[in-house]
Amino acid sequence: MKELAYVLINPYTIRKSRLGGVIARYLSRTDLKLVAARMFGPSQALAEEYAKAVIERTDSDPKIDGLLHDYVMREYAPTKPNGRPHRCMCLLFEGEDAIRKIWEVTGSVTLRWGGGQTVRETFGDYIADESGKVMYFEPAVLVAPTRSFAVTTLQILYKHMAESGFVNSHGYERTLVMLKPDNFQRPSLRAGNIIDVLSSAGLHIICVKKFSMTVAQAEQFYGPVVQSLTEKFPSFGANRVAAAVSRELGFEVTPDEVQGLCTTIAPRFAKNQFEDIVEFMTGFRPSAVPDADKPFRAGAECLALVYEGENAVLKIRDLLGATDPSKARPGSVRREFGTNIMVNAAHASDSPENAAREMKIIDIDGDNMSAVIRKYCF
Repeated sequence: MKELAYVLINPYTIRKSRLGGVIARYLSRTDLKLVAARMFGPSQALAEEYAKAVIERTDSDPKIDGLLHDYVMREYAPTKPNGRPHRCMCLLFEGEDAIRKIWEVTGSVTLRWGGGQTVRETFGDYIADESGKVMYFEPAVLVAPTRSFAVTTLQILYKHMAESGFVNSHGYERTLVMLKPDNFQRPSLRAGNIIDVLSSAGLHIICVKKFSMTVAQAEQFYGPVVQSLTEKFPSFGANRVAAAVSRELGFEVTPDEVQGLCTTIAPRFAKNQFEDIVEFMTGFRPSAVPDADKPFRAGAECLALVYEGENAVLKIRDLLGATDPSKARPGSVRREFGTNIMVNAAHASDSPENAAREMKIIDIDGDNMSAVIRKYCF
């Protein structure tokens, strides 16, 4: 039977730029599907209700539950006295026996030192003195060990999560990063490792959304590509066309001699490339989808993240590298994870203005998590 499990990535884990490593563990070590993701700032009410649910359960160790209760009240409740919320992230995973699988990857809060096999052994801390008194406690993530606790706490999250959208925004420049479908075709470290690379930009993630792009969204998102490719093809396509004509005719044809042909076929080239891009991003070729169905047709998975900070656009694009992975510098996202110009791991906005346009198209702050929780918990 399919279940819904969650992972709450703690504010401290996010502040220490451990987000990518944590996500990589869950995506690579289970066969579960990541169905939703959202960053939010927990309210005082959410922290209190979650902490109460922890302390009131009767099927666990009261000592550990006491630690978790105090931790949630200290780290999840807004900062006093200014009331500013902390950033945390919720991931929803769907699949057979999901709660047990997420628990096994997470591990116990009382760590086995030197193991590193679980998320908490790698990213958490549990330090006690000789008497057993806990001196420092950081569980890295919060998860539900049982189905009943998962339902109870997911209902709490459902009740309060919509209270916050963009988190800790300070008015700096924003840019959108979209991890493309090639990162989600099978369980792998890719998506988490890309986020880990991007963490070196020194920016804040203020929003995240796991979604499937519709054909209508993709057409609007990549619409400017058609005009750009139409204008650029006569220059970058001339060598390819000349080489193809030379092979076919058996004698050398120069790029200058095919300029007219390139200008003539440029719109067709651009349209075909546009169709390929939309199909890759959505799973559907737009020319084969009726207009009335385009807002609903979506078959590929993406993960969108909004980064904020000084020179956010430039910093992220530098870390992604050149659009063509073969021309990107070593260590860049596209060089390490890309295949070709289209299947190149990630998209990043090229200006703050385009970032705003793209975020609007994919409804970056739209709630696609509540419907999933309702399906399983109400």
